[in-house]
Amino acid sequence: MNFDYTPKVQELRKKLFAFMDEHVYPNEHRWHEHARSERRWEPVPVIEELKPKARAAGLWNLWRPKTHGGALTNLEYAPLCEIMGRVHWAPEVFNCSAPDTGNMETLERYGSEGQKRQWLDPLLRGEIRSAFLMTEPDVASSDAANIQCRIERNGNDYVVNGRKWWSSGAGDPRCKLFIVMGKTDPGAAKYAQQSMILVPREAPGVRILRPLSLFGYDDAPHGHMDIELENVRVSASNVLLGEGRGFEIAQGRLGPGRIHHCMRLVGVAERALELMCKRSLARVTFGKPVAERTVTQERIAEARIMIESARLLVLKAAHMMDTVGNKAARAEIAMIKVLAPNVACKVLDWAIQAHGGGGMSEDFPLAYMYAHSRTLRFADGPDEVHRNAIAKLELSKHIAAPKR
Repeated sequence: MNFDYTPKVQELRKKLFAFMDEHVYPNEHRWHEHARSERRWEPVPVIEELKPKARAAGLWNLWRPKTHGGALTNLEYAPLCEIMGRVHWAPEVFNCSAPDTGNMETLERYGSEGQKRQWLDPLLRGEIRSAFLMTEPDVASSDAANIQCRIERNGNDYVVNGRKWWSSGAGDPRCKLFIVMGKTDPGAAKYAQQSMILVPREAPGVRILRPLSLFGYDDAPHGHMDIELENVRVSASNVLLGEGRGFEIAQGRLGPGRIHHCMRLVGVAERALELMCKRSLARVTFGKPVAERTVTQERIAEARIMIESARLLVLKAAHMMDTVGNKAARAEIAMIKVLAPNVACKVLDWAIQAHGGGGMSEDFPLAYMYAHSRTLRFADGPDEVHRNAIAKLELSKHIAAPKR
């Protein structure tokens, strides 16, 4: 495996770093001011201002895989996604933010030509946004077979009934599309009961009950919404791929989604370490800079080791997805999904300690970064589910294996 950056990637990294330095870091305060204002459920002006600049710089839709009309492989995209991840809202500037990238890839892979024209094209242009509705409040959704939302055929339509929560992105007024997972045939085999269907946000019967808070943050205008779907009628042509294919689509969607989260988390950890180093060099306690304290030096060293380890495993997973496919890379994808958020959380925790009381405030980005990194130990599957999968794959190597 060769993880050297190609000339194309080196040039894109250079452009991304320059864009972040010129346009993103200097405007972090503007984003936070908007997110705390009465207008926080409206699109963030600074992001809308920067989108045309990103497009003009050739930094638009970098996530799009080469296999589906894009210019980069997963391995090439990884270091670029890491740079964007250093600021929570930056990926949207480049049309590379979740859940849109996962939803766009789902439409690329599984959508009909009509579905792509109606939904994918405006998403690629950044004109609308989308949400993915899978998790439910009344069942343990870490086992997706538990999902109770019903999708029932009625003539030329499907009727959808259910309640979903943690529907990220559904609070944005530009969100026009929900990709909903539910059961079309409860009597079928366990993993053939579920289907995915495209539900327009404005369809009658869709009701947003409330925004959920994330460690106290409402994440406006993105939002993580609690949604009720009551007798929502959509055309039968809105089903993705066909009845009973929901799990198949979910696995195809979650592989890229998981690795993108992990790529960004490496960027989160890098920025946290950078902030920790700068703060510890600038602050003095009991007559010495904090950076000269042995405990601080140990944490900085451990953070560097952990970040490099996480990055290499993310790159290996990306390389395998490109060369042998998502299914063959499932162990590596599961491992990074456990490792990356835990590394980010640990480095952020140390960075917060180095900042003292300031680390818990909004004067620094660390508290917000920690809240979001912690959620990623749940999103796209909790740690426990991924650890179980890793263990089963490891054990399978030794079941009925010949003695040596």
